[in-house]
Amino acid sequence: MQHITDRLLSWASLLEETTEQQARTTARMPFVFPHLALMPDAHLGLGATVGSVIPTLGAVMPAAVGVDIGCGMIAVRTQFSAADLPSDLRGLREQIERAIPLSAGASNRKIVATAEPRIAELETMAEAAGFDPAGAHGGWRNQLGTLGSGNHFIEVSLDEADRVWLFLHSGSRGVGNKIAQRHIRVAKQLMRRWWIELADPDLAYLVEGTPEFDRYIAELRWAQHFALLNREEMMDRVVRQLAEVLGTAVDEQERINCHHNFTQRETHWGKSVWVSRKGAIQARAGQPGLIPGSMGTASYVVEGLGNKPSLESSPHGAGRRFSRSAARKTFTHDELRAAMVGIEYRDTDAFLDEIPAAYKDIDQVMADAADLVRVRHTLRQVVNVKGD
Repeated sequence: MQHITDRLLSWASLLEETTEQQARTTARMPFVFPHLALMPDAHLGLGATVGSVIPTLGAVMPAAVGVDIGCGMIAVRTQFSAADLPSDLRGLREQIERAIPLSAGASNRKIVATAEPRIAELETMAEAAGFDPAGAHGGWRNQLGTLGSGNHFIEVSLDEADRVWLFLHSGSRGVGNKIAQRHIRVAKQLMRRWWIELADPDLAYLVEGTPEFDRYIAELRWAQHFALLNREEMMDRVVRQLAEVLGTAVDEQERINCHHNFTQRETHWGKSVWVSRKGAIQARAGQPGLIPGSMGTASYVVEGLGNKPSLESSPHGAGRRFSRSAARKTFTHDELRAAMVGIEYRDTDAFLDEIPAAYKDIDQVMADAADLVRVRHTLRQVVNVKGD
């Protein structure tokens, strides 16, 4: 940990100057208390830095949560070992790809039985909060159980004892994005109405006690729950596909589901604050968590150490070194193939912007996080599924 300023603490040994400047700007917001914590995987984001933990008094910045509200990870440890898997994993990958719609705008053709109670739960929650999610995205029900694109993925992995894990990364899909975009616009409109000039317009905020704030928090909590149930629904489908391929029911020996783009009330330094983690997981003492690498590198199952200065947080992944457009200009399809040797994946240059070299060194990120989490398991993927 290093003190960049009294209001900005950083655990990142790999930190670009532009990223640090962005974090400094956010940390200077008057309602940040006691300080902003910058995680080892920090990189530039919209408004607030990805990989930042932002505690605030009496206000929340919607862009500091991000547009993929509730994005996070889920993992299941099975009873199987590497020896139980087929020698050719292409069939398993293709079954997973058929069971879960993958691309950015993907929707289920019909609502399957496992999704029905989850959708009913979300309908009840929305009604209690007094809003209609269809106003944000008319097809939200059919997007429950869909992956999306970008860095979202499904993997079959092996741990240090060759035990089989199922690993998945996704969020609140189109409905969460629309909810976030709407409230970012509202916050910017309020800044103009109140003649408040900000160093970065994307740091526009909503003030606690106003109708706009209350509406955002209600819809945010709904979108975070959608994201959590979305991951549960997809994981149930992946479990079924693995069981079908192996001819044996999966015995779930552990299941972990955690957000890394979210806001919630917590108490730090004796005050109740809103903590926005934009690309960070909560890491209370003993709390399980998941930190993925890139599509060709290690991922980690961790346990929080309850580090107080970090606001009991840890990194959420490797963090990008190259933007998507820069990665496409820098790397080749052959380099992607070389990085993915030994991993069953769909060989296409559509994934070039996700090449492992576009990300920070996950081993360095984890070394920087040594006082934030303890590594319980190190995973290496043998199957990777992504959406175009």
